[in-house]
Amino acid sequence: MRDALLTVRDLKIYYRTLYGYVKAVDGVTFELRDGEVLGIAGESGCGKSTLGNGLVLLKPPMKYVGGEAILDGKNIMALSQREIKRIRYEKISIIPQYAMDALNPTKKIKQIVDDLLREHNSSFEEKRELIEERLAIVNLSKKVLNMYPIELSGGMKQRLVMVISTLMNPDVLVADEITSALDVSTQRSVVQMLYEMKEKKAMKSIIFITHDLAVLYQIADRIMVMYAGKVAEISPTEEIVRQPLHPYTKMLLASLPKIGVRFVNERLKGIPGYPPNLLNIGPGCRFRERCPKAFAKCEQDPPIFDLNGRKVSCWLFERGDGR
Repeated sequence: MRDALLTVRDLKIYYRTLYGYVKAVDGVTFELRDGEVLGIAGESGCGKSTLGNGLVLLKPPMKYVGGEAILDGKNIMALSQREIKRIRYEKISIIPQYAMDALNPTKKIKQIVDDLLREHNSSFEEKRELIEERLAIVNLSKKVLNMYPIELSGGMKQRLVMVISTLMNPDVLVADEITSALDVSTQRSVVQMLYEMKEKKAMKSIIFITHDLAVLYQIADRIMVMYAGKVAEISPTEEIVRQPLHPYTKMLLASLPKIGVRFVNERLKGIPGYPPNLLNIGPGCRFRERCPKAFAKCEQDPPIFDLNGRKVSCWLFERGDGR
Protein backbone atom coordinates (compact mmCIF):
# COMPACT_ATOMS: atom_id res chain seq x y z
CA MET A 1 0.00 0.00 0.00
CA ARG A 2 1.25 3.46 -0.92
CA ASP A 3 2.05 6.01 1.80
CA ALA A 4 -0.50 8.67 2.71
CA LEU A 5 0.23 12.03 1.07
CA LEU A 6 -2.67 13.86 2.74
CA THR A 7 -4.31 12.69 5.97
CA VAL A 8 -7.65 14.22 6.95
CA ARG A 9 -9.02 13.48 10.43
CA ASP A 10 -12.43 14.48 11.79
CA LEU A 11 -12.49 17.61 9.62
CA LYS A 12 -15.34 20.03 10.23
CA ILE A 13 -16.12 22.97 7.93
CA TYR A 14 -19.37 24.82 8.57
CA TYR A 15 -21.20 27.77 7.03
CA ARG A 16 -22.14 30.55 9.41
CA THR A 17 -25.71 31.81 8.86
CA LEU A 18 -28.15 34.03 10.74
CA TYR A 19 -29.90 30.90 11.99
CA GLY A 20 -26.85 28.92 13.10
CA TYR A 21 -24.19 26.73 11.50
CA VAL A 22 -24.78 24.61 8.41
CA LYS A 23 -22.65 21.51 9.04
CA ALA A 24 -21.55 20.98 5.44
CA VAL A 25 -18.46 18.91 6.33
CA ASP A 26 -18.96 17.34 9.73
CA GLY A 27 -16.26 14.96 10.94
CA VAL A 28 -14.79 13.69 7.65
CA THR A 29 -11.80 11.31 7.83
CA PHE A 30 -9.84 9.88 4.89
CA GLU A 31 -6.36 9.47 3.40
CA LEU A 32 -5.11 10.43 -0.03
CA ARG A 33 -2.28 8.11 -1.03
CA ASP A 34 0.84 9.07 -2.96
CA GLY A 35 0.12 8.76 -6.69
CA GLU A 36 -3.58 8.06 -6.19
CA VAL A 37 -6.70 9.45 -7.80
CA LEU A 38 -9.36 9.58 -5.09
CA GLY A 39 -12.87 10.23 -6.36
CA ILE A 40 -15.42 11.96 -4.13
CA ALA A 41 -19.04 11.42 -5.10
CA GLY A 42 -22.47 12.20 -3.74
CA GLU A 43 -25.61 14.14 -4.55
CA SER A 44 -25.79 17.94 -4.56
CA GLY A 45 -25.36 19.44 -1.10
CA CYS A 46 -23.47 16.47 0.37
CA GLY A 47 -20.40 18.61 1.17
CA LYS A 48 -17.96 17.33 -1.43
CA SER A 49 -17.19 20.73 -2.99
CA THR A 50 -17.03 22.37 0.44
CA LEU A 51 -14.45 19.77 1.42
CA GLY A 52 -12.32 20.33 -1.68
CA ASN A 53 -12.48 24.11 -1.52
CA GLY A 54 -11.98 24.16 2.24
CA LEU A 55 -8.65 22.38 1.84
CA VAL A 56 -7.36 25.00 -0.60
CA LEU A 57 -9.46 28.17 -0.61
CA LEU A 58 -11.07 28.40 2.82
CA LYS A 59 -12.86 31.74 3.01
CA PRO A 60 -16.12 33.19 4.43
CA PRO A 61 -18.84 32.13 4.79
CA MET A 62 -16.94 28.83 5.25
CA LYS A 63 -15.57 28.38 8.76
CA TYR A 64 -13.00 25.82 9.90
CA VAL A 65 -14.42 24.35 13.11
CA GLY A 66 -12.19 21.39 13.96
CA GLY A 67 -10.15 18.41 12.88
CA GLU A 68 -6.99 18.46 10.79
CA ALA A 69 -5.60 17.95 7.31
CA ILE A 70 -1.94 16.91 7.45
CA LEU A 71 0.12 17.64 4.34
CA ASP A 72 3.91 17.54 4.41
CA GLY A 73 3.81 17.26 8.21
CA LYS A 74 1.65 20.36 8.73
CA ASN A 75 -2.01 20.85 9.54
CA ILE A 76 -2.88 23.07 6.58
CA MET A 77 -6.21 24.02 8.16
CA ALA A 78 -4.38 25.83 10.97
CA LEU A 79 -2.02 27.84 8.74
CA SER A 80 -2.25 31.61 8.52
CA GLN A 81 -3.43 33.24 5.28
CA ARG A 82 0.18 34.13 4.50
CA GLU A 83 1.35 30.56 5.06
CA ILE A 84 -1.45 28.97 3.03
CA LYS A 85 -0.80 31.41 0.20
CA ARG A 86 2.81 30.22 0.14
CA ILE A 87 1.93 26.54 -0.25
CA ARG A 88 -1.10 27.04 -2.52
CA TYR A 89 -0.27 25.90 -6.07
CA GLU A 90 3.05 24.44 -4.82
CA LYS A 91 1.81 21.82 -2.31
CA ILE A 92 -1.93 21.83 -2.93
CA SER A 93 -3.85 23.36 -5.80
CA ILE A 94 -7.37 23.40 -7.20
CA ILE A 95 -9.21 23.49 -10.49
CA PRO A 96 -12.34 25.27 -9.24
CA GLN A 97 -15.89 24.25 -10.09
CA TYR A 98 -16.49 27.43 -12.06
CA ALA A 99 -13.13 27.42 -13.84
CA MET A 100 -14.60 29.27 -16.80
CA ASP A 101 -15.08 32.32 -14.55
CA ALA A 102 -11.79 32.01 -12.66
CA LEU A 103 -9.68 34.19 -14.96
CA ASN A 104 -9.31 37.96 -14.58
CA PRO A 105 -11.09 39.36 -17.68
CA THR A 106 -8.96 42.55 -17.70
CA LYS A 107 -5.62 40.78 -18.17
CA LYS A 108 -4.10 38.75 -20.96
CA ILE A 109 -3.42 35.10 -20.15
CA LYS A 110 0.35 35.67 -20.17
CA GLN A 111 0.00 38.35 -17.47
CA ILE A 112 -2.28 36.16 -15.34
CA VAL A 113 0.30 33.36 -15.48
CA ASP A 114 3.21 35.69 -14.77
CA ASP A 115 1.44 37.20 -11.74
CA LEU A 116 0.92 33.74 -10.27
CA LEU A 117 4.50 32.67 -10.88
CA ARG A 118 5.95 35.84 -9.35
CA GLU A 119 4.03 35.12 -6.14
CA HIS A 120 6.14 31.96 -5.98
CA ASN A 121 9.51 33.52 -6.86
CA SER A 122 9.42 32.54 -10.50
CA SER A 123 8.39 34.20 -13.77
CA PHE A 124 6.77 33.53 -17.11
CA GLU A 125 10.10 33.52 -18.95
CA GLU A 126 11.61 31.00 -16.54
CA LYS A 127 8.65 28.67 -17.04
CA ARG A 128 7.96 29.37 -20.72
CA GLU A 129 9.06 25.93 -21.94
CA LEU A 130 6.95 24.15 -19.30
CA ILE A 131 3.94 26.38 -20.02
CA GLU A 132 4.05 25.64 -23.73
CA GLU A 133 4.48 21.92 -23.02
CA ARG A 134 1.41 21.90 -20.75
CA LEU A 135 -0.62 23.86 -23.29
CA ALA A 136 0.20 21.21 -25.88
CA ILE A 137 -1.06 18.46 -23.56
CA VAL A 138 -4.48 20.13 -23.38
CA ASN A 139 -4.52 20.92 -27.11
CA LEU A 140 -4.14 24.68 -26.78
CA SER A 141 -1.93 26.81 -29.01
CA LYS A 142 0.64 29.07 -27.37
CA LYS A 143 -1.21 31.90 -29.14
CA VAL A 144 -3.75 31.89 -26.28
CA LEU A 145 -1.09 33.46 -24.05
CA ASN A 146 -1.60 36.79 -25.86
CA MET A 147 -5.39 36.62 -25.66
CA TYR A 148 -7.91 37.84 -23.08
CA PRO A 149 -10.18 35.29 -21.35
CA ILE A 150 -13.20 36.68 -23.22
CA GLU A 151 -11.61 35.56 -26.48
CA LEU A 152 -11.61 31.92 -25.38
CA SER A 153 -14.47 29.43 -25.44
CA GLY A 154 -15.69 27.82 -22.22
CA GLY A 155 -13.86 24.59 -23.00
CA MET A 156 -10.63 26.45 -23.76
CA LYS A 157 -10.83 28.33 -20.46
CA GLN A 158 -11.47 25.07 -18.62
CA ARG A 159 -8.32 23.51 -20.11
CA LEU A 160 -6.29 26.68 -19.53
CA VAL A 161 -7.17 26.68 -15.83
CA MET A 162 -6.01 23.05 -15.71
CA VAL A 163 -2.62 24.25 -16.95
CA ILE A 164 -2.39 27.23 -14.61
CA SER A 165 -3.39 25.16 -11.56
CA THR A 166 -0.60 22.65 -12.16
CA LEU A 167 2.32 24.90 -13.18
CA MET A 168 3.97 24.51 -9.77
CA ASN A 169 3.64 20.69 -9.89
CA PRO A 170 1.57 20.44 -6.67
CA ASP A 171 1.59 17.33 -4.53
CA VAL A 172 -2.23 17.41 -4.34
CA LEU A 173 -4.61 18.67 -7.02
CA VAL A 174 -8.30 19.11 -6.22
CA ALA A 175 -10.43 18.88 -9.38
CA ASP A 176 -13.86 20.18 -8.41
CA GLU A 177 -16.67 19.25 -10.81
CA ILE A 178 -14.47 20.03 -13.82
CA THR A 179 -16.66 18.01 -16.21
CA SER A 180 -20.11 19.09 -14.99
CA ALA A 181 -20.65 21.86 -17.59
CA LEU A 182 -19.25 19.85 -20.52
CA ASP A 183 -20.83 17.53 -23.04
CA VAL A 184 -20.04 13.81 -22.85
CA SER A 185 -17.33 13.75 -25.53
CA THR A 186 -15.59 16.80 -24.03
CA GLN A 187 -15.81 15.24 -20.56
CA ARG A 188 -13.89 12.25 -21.82
CA SER A 189 -11.16 14.35 -23.41
CA VAL A 190 -10.75 16.50 -20.27
CA VAL A 191 -10.39 13.38 -18.10
CA GLN A 192 -7.82 11.95 -20.53
CA MET A 193 -5.85 15.21 -20.51
CA LEU A 194 -5.84 15.35 -16.72
CA TYR A 195 -4.62 11.77 -16.53
CA GLU A 196 -1.87 12.50 -19.08
CA MET A 197 -0.75 15.48 -16.98
CA LYS A 198 -0.54 13.18 -13.97
CA GLU A 199 1.54 10.70 -15.97
CA LYS A 200 3.92 13.55 -16.81
CA LYS A 201 4.27 14.39 -13.09
CA ALA A 202 2.27 17.64 -13.20
CA MET A 203 0.91 16.56 -9.81
CA LYS A 204 1.35 13.56 -7.50
CA SER A 205 -2.23 12.83 -6.44
CA ILE A 206 -5.70 14.01 -7.39
CA ILE A 207 -8.92 14.49 -5.45
CA PHE A 208 -11.54 14.30 -8.20
CA ILE A 209 -14.92 15.64 -7.09
CA THR A 210 -18.06 14.90 -9.12
CA HIS A 211 -21.62 13.67 -8.89
CA ASP A 212 -20.99 11.50 -11.96
CA LEU A 213 -19.93 7.99 -10.94
CA ALA A 214 -19.39 7.05 -14.60
CA VAL A 215 -16.58 9.62 -14.83
CA LEU A 216 -15.01 8.36 -11.58
CA TYR A 217 -15.10 4.79 -12.89
CA GLN A 218 -12.78 5.90 -15.69
CA ILE A 219 -10.16 7.67 -13.59
CA ALA A 220 -10.38 6.95 -9.83
CA ASP A 221 -8.39 4.34 -7.89
CA ARG A 222 -10.76 4.62 -4.93
CA ILE A 223 -14.10 6.36 -4.42
CA MET A 224 -15.33 8.12 -1.28
CA VAL A 225 -19.10 8.52 -1.17
CA MET A 226 -20.40 11.40 0.95
CA TYR A 227 -23.89 12.00 2.28
CA ALA A 228 -25.08 15.07 4.20
CA GLY A 229 -21.61 16.15 5.29
CA LYS A 230 -20.43 12.69 6.33
CA VAL A 231 -18.46 9.83 4.79
CA ALA A 232 -20.76 6.96 3.84
CA GLU A 233 -18.19 4.64 2.26
CA ILE A 234 -14.61 4.51 0.93
CA SER A 235 -13.67 1.59 -1.30
CA PRO A 236 -11.58 0.68 -4.35
CA THR A 237 -13.43 1.74 -7.50
CA GLU A 238 -14.09 -1.75 -8.87
CA GLU A 239 -15.41 -2.99 -5.52
CA ILE A 240 -17.66 -0.01 -4.87
CA VAL A 241 -19.24 -0.28 -8.32
CA ARG A 242 -19.66 -4.07 -8.34
CA GLN A 243 -20.40 -4.66 -4.65
CA PRO A 244 -21.32 -1.45 -2.78
CA LEU A 245 -21.63 -1.70 0.99
CA HIS A 246 -23.54 1.29 2.33
CA PRO A 247 -27.32 1.36 1.64
CA TYR A 248 -26.95 4.88 0.24
CA THR A 249 -24.21 3.80 -2.19
CA LYS A 250 -26.39 0.90 -3.37
CA MET A 251 -29.37 3.17 -3.97
CA LEU A 252 -27.21 5.84 -5.63
CA LEU A 253 -25.85 3.30 -8.12
CA ALA A 254 -29.31 1.85 -8.72
CA SER A 255 -30.62 5.31 -9.61
CA LEU A 256 -28.22 5.74 -12.54
CA PRO A 257 -29.61 5.28 -16.07
CA LYS A 258 -28.24 2.31 -18.02
CA ILE A 259 -27.18 2.38 -21.66
CA GLY A 260 -29.42 0.18 -23.82
CA VAL A 261 -32.28 0.00 -21.31
CA ARG A 262 -35.49 1.84 -22.25
CA PHE A 263 -37.59 3.62 -19.64
CA VAL A 264 -40.71 1.69 -20.71
CA ASN A 265 -38.95 -1.57 -19.88
CA GLU A 266 -37.20 -0.59 -16.65
CA ARG A 267 -38.01 2.44 -14.53
CA LEU A 268 -35.23 4.36 -12.80
CA LYS A 269 -35.08 3.70 -9.06
CA GLY A 270 -34.89 7.10 -7.40
CA ILE A 271 -33.99 7.49 -3.73
CA PRO A 272 -37.20 8.35 -1.82
CA GLY A 273 -37.30 11.37 0.45
CA TYR A 274 -34.91 14.29 0.72
CA PRO A 275 -31.51 14.91 2.35
CA PRO A 276 -31.70 16.31 5.88
CA ASN A 277 -31.41 19.99 6.69
CA LEU A 278 -27.80 20.47 7.83
CA LEU A 279 -28.65 23.51 9.93
CA ASN A 280 -28.11 22.45 13.55
CA ILE A 281 -28.71 18.80 12.67
CA GLY A 282 -28.92 16.36 15.57
CA PRO A 283 -27.23 13.00 16.19
CA GLY A 284 -27.84 9.76 14.34
CA CYS A 285 -27.17 8.37 10.90
CA ARG A 286 -28.10 11.11 8.46
CA PHE A 287 -29.46 8.63 5.92
CA ARG A 288 -31.78 6.86 8.35
CA GLU A 289 -35.00 8.64 7.26
CA ARG A 290 -34.48 7.43 3.68
CA CYS A 291 -32.85 4.07 4.39
CA PRO A 292 -34.86 0.86 3.84
CA LYS A 293 -32.65 -0.95 6.39
CA ALA A 294 -32.82 1.58 9.22
CA PHE A 295 -33.33 0.25 12.75
CA ALA A 296 -33.29 1.57 16.31
CA LYS A 297 -29.49 1.95 16.62
CA CYS A 298 -29.45 4.31 13.65
CA GLU A 299 -30.55 7.04 16.09
CA GLN A 300 -26.89 7.08 17.16
CA ASP A 301 -23.98 8.32 15.03
CA PRO A 302 -22.36 5.30 13.35
CA PRO A 303 -18.54 5.05 13.44
CA ILE A 304 -16.53 4.11 10.38
CA PHE A 305 -16.04 0.34 10.26
CA ASP A 306 -12.99 -1.15 8.52
CA LEU A 307 -13.77 -4.24 6.44
CA ASN A 308 -10.45 -5.48 5.04
CA GLY A 309 -9.46 -1.99 3.96
CA ARG A 310 -12.92 -0.89 2.87
CA LYS A 311 -14.48 1.80 5.07
CA VAL A 312 -18.22 2.06 5.72
CA SER A 313 -20.20 4.18 8.16
CA CYS A 314 -23.25 2.03 8.89
CA TRP A 315 -24.42 0.12 11.98
CA LEU A 316 -25.26 -2.88 9.77
CA PHE A 317 -21.53 -3.62 9.69
CA GLU A 318 -20.92 -3.52 13.44
CA ARG A 319 -20.28 -7.26 13.45
CA GLY A 320 -18.14 -7.22 10.34
CA ASP A 321 -20.57 -7.88 7.48
CA GLY A 322 -23.91 -6.21 6.89
CA ARG A 323 -24.52 -7.28 3.33
